[in-house]
Amino acid sequence: MREVVGDRTALLCLTGVLVSGFGTSAMWLTAGIWVRSATGSDTLAALTVFTMWAPLLAGPALGALADRLPRGPLLTWVNLGMAGLLCALPLIGPEHRVGALFAVLFVYGVSGVVLDAAETAVVARAVDVRLLGDFNGLRTTVNEGMKLLAPLTGAGLFARYGAVPVVLLDALTFALAALVFARLRVREPAGAPRVSRRGGTAAGTRLLLGSPVLRPLVCAGAATMLVAGLNGAMIYAVVDALGRSPAYAGLLYAAQGAGSVTVGLLAGPLLRRLPARVFAAAGTALFALAVAARGLPFEAVALAASAAIGLGLPCVLVAAMTAVQREAPDAALGRTAAAAHTLTMVPNALGLALGAGLVAVADVRLLLPSAALAGLVTAVWLGAGRKGRPTGAPSGGRSPADA
Repeated sequence: MREVVGDRTALLCLTGVLVSGFGTSAMWLTAGIWVRSATGSDTLAALTVFTMWAPLLAGPALGALADRLPRGPLLTWVNLGMAGLLCALPLIGPEHRVGALFAVLFVYGVSGVVLDAAETAVVARAVDVRLLGDFNGLRTTVNEGMKLLAPLTGAGLFARYGAVPVVLLDALTFALAALVFARLRVREPAGAPRVSRRGGTAAGTRLLLGSPVLRPLVCAGAATMLVAGLNGAMIYAVVDALGRSPAYAGLLYAAQGAGSVTVGLLAGPLLRRLPARVFAAAGTALFALAVAARGLPFEAVALAASAAIGLGLPCVLVAAMTAVQREAPDAALGRTAAAAHTLTMVPNALGLALGAGLVAVADVRLLLPSAALAGLVTAVWLGAGRKGRPTGAPSGGRSPADA
């Protein structure tokens, strides 16, 4: 951890993620509350999350921007653009504000995909290959830590002062992130080939599916996130089975967040000692067993299972992204990172939708073990494959000297 924090580029990137992540997490919850308060519609409130997720479907195309344009300025100007857009939102009249909010949320999702791809590429080029797992683990810790604190801050501000302070807070965090990223000294690749106008955006997906190292990790990540979506859709049924009020779900989410914060600190050292597939398979197995345990009608078990879900679920995602940073060529790294994010995150949304339908017609005590079985099968398949090398070991794609 000291080495990562001691690296100027890694520290600036983590700081940018910390600052902007706080505003994003606050806005994520507040947008739904705002729309629900203004319209009285639960459907429109739920669509706020979908609107922010939708641009993920165009991830490979949006990620190509991080390969076409200088990545350092891209990080700065996209953050500044979002700050300006959010500052303009309170100036719109009340009769048009909900429609404008949805438009802003869509742009929000687009910017998130672009920023994630550019940051992933910058870190892969600047940080020693041995420390990529540590960086991605710390990034997980930072993100999950913000998810524990920021939504409460946003909800509290909204309840007392309305939506405008939350929007301005988010705009401020984007502006601060832009200042942080402006201090990056990014070495752009000299003479890197430009993305071709025909089929160039698909290069990242082709690289993922054609690589014997990346394909199993990304496929396992997609399957695991599908199970995670199913599990997430059943959270209120679990709470109901425990005989608690819906607010108890917040405690389960807090336990899960604490687990994710913890595994983020452990991911780097473990990835230097274990092959990526073994690390990811172990985390997926722990996640699956915890999902099954959630079906037991005991509060202590439910809390422990939530913490174990937080410990296990991020492992395959951290392993996959670290492998992408190591294996993908720099000229296509933005597209490849965005494609990996799309292929692993979209199944989560599908799982949420599928789980919402299943929980209405089947007992959660049957659904959770079934979902857990799918997770265990994924873990066994991933762990039984060719083990390869620890993620911290040098590879043929990029050496520490290239970083």
